[in-house]
Amino acid sequence: MHRQIRALLDAGHEVTYIAPFTHCNVTPAPGLRAVDVPRAVGRRRRRALSAARKALRRAAKESDLIIVHDIELLLALPSGRHHPPMVWDVHEDTAGALGAKGYLPEGMRVVMPPLIRWAEAHAERRMHLILAEDAYQDRFTRRHPVVRNTTYVPPAPPKPSGADRVVYVGHLSAARGAAELIELARRLAPHGVRTDLIGAADVAIRPMLRDAQREGVLDWYGYVPNRHALRMAEGALAGLSLLHDVPNYRQSLPTKVIEYMARGVPVITTPLPLAASMVGRVDCGTIVPFGDVEAVAQAVLRLREDPERRAAMGARGYAEALNHYNWPDQAAEFVAQLEEWATATTGVPARPRRVLPV
Repeated sequence: MHRQIRALLDAGHEVTYIAPFTHCNVTPAPGLRAVDVPRAVGRRRRRALSAARKALRRAAKESDLIIVHDIELLLALPSGRHHPPMVWDVHEDTAGALGAKGYLPEGMRVVMPPLIRWAEAHAERRMHLILAEDAYQDRFTRRHPVVRNTTYVPPAPPKPSGADRVVYVGHLSAARGAAELIELARRLAPHGVRTDLIGAADVAIRPMLRDAQREGVLDWYGYVPNRHALRMAEGALAGLSLLHDVPNYRQSLPTKVIEYMARGVPVITTPLPLAASMVGRVDCGTIVPFGDVEAVAQAVLRLREDPERRAAMGARGYAEALNHYNWPDQAAEFVAQLEEWATATTGVPARPRRVLPV
């Protein structure tokens, strides 16, 4: 919504967006044709997929291009020959992510990877692909455009990092370090450091978060639209990325790391290869071992006692994000690629077209 769709609207295109607006308590942006559908939760996905399929069939008749962002939605795409060009935005290693989906029975985690690889190969033959990471190229036989998960970087440095709170922005799950975040909040509270958790949570994690919030050791805000969440992160002592060592995270750079840097917030991250490489090279934060809450707490407290180091880390991270990870620098290329695919099929010169992301 905040990168791709905004870029398309700014370029004069009409966009129909199929998404679970009501479930997420989100009001669609002005200028957008919004189609509300149920959200898939856990193993309860059939109703959401059926609604997406019906919405796609209706909207595809008036669209010049379809973009989907979830492998399950490949099952909802129009079949036959008479449909607009279709694009799959590949933004995760779906097979590698299965281990982090606690709601799946063990047997399904064994059976599904070959099916997912087959679906990926089938999609590559049938539609255009955009990849969020260079490493995803290895899963496909052809080369595909890479559009990375960057962010909007403020044109001026945000307010300096403060000393009384840490922040996490993103979905909360076991594999994303939710238990460690809660325990960290308990350890930091006696030191006067507040923990702000901003993001929706898996069903299994919500009771833990509510209990911790009742204890007064953290503030959990639930889902907050990205642009507001990042404004809330400004001025934090540190931005936390405590992802576990699971296959889906090993070959990608967590977007939250870039988002913290863009807001001038020092990063504390686990040693996933791309995140550790970025933070270490730029010296914009601290790398901590997987699952080591005490190491995270000590890293926070050291930053708290060294305002000059905090400020320098925040400034270096901001400069790196502005120079190399600012979404407007990629937006024109992304829009031009979609225009090329749509024009190649219709033969009509580029003009404001109707795009259907879901």
